[in-house]
This record gives sequence, C-alpha cells and structure tokens, in this order.
Amino acid sequence: MLERLRPKIEEWSQQDLVGVVAGTGVGRAFCAGGDVASVVEDCSKPETLPHAIEFFQREFELDYILAAMPKPYIAIMDGITMGGGVGLSVNAPFRIATENTTFSMPETRIGYCPDVGASFFLSRVDGEIGTYLGLTSEELKGRAVFEHGFATHFVPSRRIAPLMERIAGLWNPTYAQVDALIEEHRDDNVPNQPTSTLVGNLRAALDSTFKHNTIEEVVAGLTELSEGSEHENVRQWAKKTLELLEMRSPTSLKVALVAIRRGQHMNLLEALQMELNIATAFCRGEVSKDFYEGVTKFLVQKLRDERPNWKPGKINEVTDEFIQKSFFPQLKADDTTAPRLNPPEWLPDAKFLNPMLYALPTEKEIGEMVVGSHKSSGSTVVTLDELIAKFEEKKAGKAGVREKIIEVVQRKCTAEEDAQSGKKWLKWVH
Repeated sequence: MLERLRPKIEEWSQQDLVGVVAGTGVGRAFCAGGDVASVVEDCSKPETLPHAIEFFQREFELDYILAAMPKPYIAIMDGITMGGGVGLSVNAPFRIATENTTFSMPETRIGYCPDVGASFFLSRVDGEIGTYLGLTSEELKGRAVFEHGFATHFVPSRRIAPLMERIAGLWNPTYAQVDALIEEHRDDNVPNQPTSTLVGNLRAALDSTFKHNTIEEVVAGLTELSEGSEHENVRQWAKKTLELLEMRSPTSLKVALVAIRRGQHMNLLEALQMELNIATAFCRGEVSKDFYEGVTKFLVQKLRDERPNWKPGKINEVTDEFIQKSFFPQLKADDTTAPRLNPPEWLPDAKFLNPMLYALPTEKEIGEMVVGSHKSSGSTVVTLDELIAKFEEKKAGKAGVREKIIEVVQRKCTAEEDAQSGKKWLKWVH
C-alpha cells in the first residue's frame, strides 16, 4: 500500500487542479495498521531484516508528507483507526470522528512502542491522556475521540457522503472554508456533557498518576489509588489499569514513556526520526526480542488473554541505563545503525505544525485565557460565561466548545465572587 499511496499523495500535493485531499477507509476500518506479522517475519532473517526497517522508514515518511503537504487534508476516521492508521490521520489539519470510530495505539501489547509520530501527538493532547493511551493501549470510541482532541470534528457517519459531495464541489478552498463546511455537517444532538469516561475525578486521578517520568512511579501511584482512593470509580479504574500494565512488555513501557516525554520538545520530523531509531532497535532484536514474542503470541497465535514471555519480565529488571543505551543512543550524522528520514525537498517546513488548530480548545489554551496570558484574553479576570463566549467566538461557534470548557473549569478552577459587581471570577488553581 505504501508503494502505491506515496506517489499519488506527492502528485496530488503538487497539482493545481487538486484543492483538497481526503483519506477514507473501506468497510469497518479507516486503517487498522500495518501488517506487523510480516514485518516481524522479515526481522527474523538477516537477509530480509533490511526490508522490515525500510517498511518503517517508508511509513514514517508518508506520515510526515500527509501532515506537512500544502493542501487541506481531511482524514475521515469512520471506523477502526489503530497503529499505522493513526499515523495517516492524527496530524492532519482536519480529522473527522464518527460514532463508528475506534482509536488506539496498541503497540505495547505486542512488545513494541507507539510510533507513526505518537511521541509528537500523544505528548500534546490534554494532560496525561496521551501518556495513558500510549502505555496501556486502551481505546477511545466515538465522540470521545473528538472530545480529547484526536479528532477535530465529530460528524455522524450518515453525513459523510453528503459532506464529501460538498467538498468535491469546492474550488481550491481555504482551510477556514473546509473547517466551516465540515462544521455544517456536525451532529445536531450535542450532549450537554462529555461522553468520555475520562473526566472529572477519574481524569484528575489519571493526570496525577501518569505525570511521572518513570514507570515505577506510575505503578506506585496507581497502587496507592487502587487501595486508598475515596472514590470507588477511581479505585476500580486504578486496579484495571495496573492489570493492563502488568500484561504489557516492561521494555516497551519504559521505551514508550521516554519517547513521549522527549517528543514533547521535538517537531514532528525529529519525533519520527527518533521513532525510526527505536523501530530499528526493536527490529534488529539484539537488545530485545519482545517485539517478535508479542506479535507471535498476540497476532499469530491469537493468545490475547495470555501474557507473553517478556524478557525481562518485570519492570524493575529493565534499567534506565539499558533503555538509554539501547533505544536512545546519541547517533552521529553518518551513523548507519538506523536510516535517515528523507522527506521530499518541495515539502513545506512543518516545524510549527499545530494539529489542534481546528480542534476543541486545549486545556492549555483555556488556562491561558483564565490567567490572562492568552493573546485573545483581553483582561486578567474572566467569568465562566465570558470564557465560553471568548472561545465560541474564537472557534466560530464550534459544537462542543461549551461542554469542554465547563468540564475543564470544574477540574481546574475555583470561582471567587466580587463583592461589588457580584461576578464570579475564575481562578486557575490546578
């Protein structure tokens, strides 16, 4: 697929007659990921190992081209969007979720590490949602994909075909025109609160445990909550999450956490290159055979409820020094241990890529508006109604803005009543 898709994407990106590029799937999936079973088979033989590494190189280059190409790109995630499918969609300026969308990065299940730019985008969504999804391989479904920023819009599946007809009728539309047209096809029945379960006290618990920079600290925090939280839903969530992490490869967990933390300070191309270095190390199998073990057990033998024979088998047996030396070495420019990503020279620089531009406002933006540091804040104090009004104007009446802001304010703010005006000013406290 990569061999057929890239030439077309490059051709369309440079043709004046092409105004918009849209990515859709067939059947139940947008894209459920690459054929990792074949990749692992190639990894197992010296003569085919280069093919496996080249697969990741081609895949990551295509992901970068789709994110950086100078035309509006719409990824329609109307179905299963996992692994490699996430790479084809998550950095698009327009990402449409439907009621059929299932979003996940399942790599730690198979002894590998979230890739396709995961270290870039998982580190940029609100709080520690990205860290949680990257480590546990848990799924988001339907509207929750939109609510947490992995999609920019939520459109009912039945409206996708009419939307595509309208978009096909546009002549070289601006990004703002595409955004407005997608918004016209949004769901009319906007719920009065987020549909995701990862809100409120559960979300606060998630952020407090997955904020740490070591897996040991994450596990310790979850253990404490599972035994001592005053909230039953938090105790049950923490217990389940501990069980999920226990099933994952200890090596994969540690590599994934380091990659997500480093990716926060990288641009997309730098993050993809780091991930290609990691993929190369996993493919070579010299430092860890967990990738082969996980794929064989989970995908080939279909033993999905059985813990693979990870080596090392415990988190405390995987040292930080081993992870650094094996997966994050300081490579020189002429180092041949991993190939270099080479995007086309005609491609615009994507150093300042902002995949959240057309999504719901991020918690960071909301916080900046409350404390007065946002360029659109206008003043240093604001009420809840004023905050909602500012973002509804900034986001051109986007559906879901009000619900998102209320949920964030309930977790992150207190309200202080002004004695003279009677207004309740918001104060950002978390």
